[in-house]
Amino acid sequence: MKTKFPQVLITALVASLISTLHAQDPSIDRLLSKLPPPEKIAKPPLHQAVQTDDPAAKDPLVRQVLQAALGRNRPQALNLSRKLAERYPRSAGAQILRGYFAIDVQQYAEATTALHNAIAIQPQLTLAHFGLALIEGKQNHFAAAMPHLRRVVEIDPKAAGAYYALSDCALRTGRKQESVEYAQKAAALAPQNVYMWIQLARAERSLGHTDATLNAIARGAEVSPDSAPMLAAIGFSYINLDRIPQAIPPLRRAAQLLPQDYLVQSQLGFCLQATGQVDSGISYLRKGASLNPSYGAVWEHLGLAYQKKGNHREAISAFEKATQLMPNAPRSWQHLADEYRIAGRAADAARAATRAQQLGGSTVKVAKKKS
Repeated sequence: MKTKFPQVLITALVASLISTLHAQDPSIDRLLSKLPPPEKIAKPPLHQAVQTDDPAAKDPLVRQVLQAALGRNRPQALNLSRKLAERYPRSAGAQILRGYFAIDVQQYAEATTALHNAIAIQPQLTLAHFGLALIEGKQNHFAAAMPHLRRVVEIDPKAAGAYYALSDCALRTGRKQESVEYAQKAAALAPQNVYMWIQLARAERSLGHTDATLNAIARGAEVSPDSAPMLAAIGFSYINLDRIPQAIPPLRRAAQLLPQDYLVQSQLGFCLQATGQVDSGISYLRKGASLNPSYGAVWEHLGLAYQKKGNHREAISAFEKATQLMPNAPRSWQHLADEYRIAGRAADAARAATRAQQLGGSTVKVAKKKS
């Protein structure tokens, strides 16, 4: 089954990007930071807590507990589970329910007692061990959570969610290589779960493994081919690596999925004009500019595209807009100075060139050479 990427990540991705010429690394970091918490992926459904051979299995209280949980009435669910556990002191399932609902209302001491009771009754209960890890994680005790998670994978070596949680905890405690290894295991066990690949990308990112990060994101995109944020992340990553032609296919697909996303449209336009597809690039750049006229970089991209076309009047207009929106960007001022010279506006060209030199110095010379 393919996993649909949450729409909320689209907003998070766009909001995190900085208005500069190229897409910036923080955009990818923000995407990777928006993973769901481990309990959303690893915690099994609580209706599995009370097995058919459990002493409390046939008690109507079990159904009442679960109904209260479905109704999001956690205090009632906890009170009912307490009654169940009191009625069946040898029921591991009742202790599990009590423990998890105590976690929900932040009664961690009670939850710890209940889950240890469950383990005393049935030592191989992964739900109980994961619950103890969850208690530590909820309190930001990530190192303390790891032994409980390791116990989960000892009992169930195929528990991909537990490896995902271990990777998250390892990363939070500075054990970056461990985090990668746990994430690799999680992805191998659950290759169709997009979040496993994003966690692997996040872990690889922490070690500065750019290609490995990109490969993991690409695998996630294969699993979730209609995920615009994943496609955009791949495209932005290629831009950051200065592999512009490779950025075009994922960004083109992302642009189809997100026709109102100014950033995707603008960056696709930049890539197209940078690879010689100037007319197509201008089309996307214009759309990006219409979606967000205050995005300064799109005007610089447009100016460069018009410059390539020899449309100097439009290039001047675009570069002027870019310098208004990005007054501290030396390249925009230098490009504007070049266009002013072509137009015979020597005084304006001198002022723009002076401004570029004040802002950039050697950077301006490099930018001018590239242009």
